Amino acid sequence: MKRIGGQTTRFTRTRDIENPVRGILRLVCDAMREKGYDPVNQIVGYLASGDPVYITSYNGARNLLARLDKDEILEEITNFYIDSLAKEEGND
Repeated sequence: MKRIGGQTTRFTRTRDIENPVRGILRLVCDAMREKGYDPVNQIVGYLASGDPVYITSYNGARNLLARLDKDEILEEITNFYIDSLAKEEGND
């Protein structure tokens, strides 16, 4: 973020605007790291149980994640993983 004339301007990555699921996951993971939690363990717990208590409420992370359907989260994580495998193999 950058302060201009007393107002805060938020920098948003273009990819996050194009893919709001990715943007929400990024914000949720950042909030969990800031609070000292491992985002992988917490998101897996949330997806397996459906219990939002696995996600911190810090910075509104729990409310943000609740906006998403669990299938959307799983689809985004799976797509990201498969894309990263393809890039490793040079198949992009």
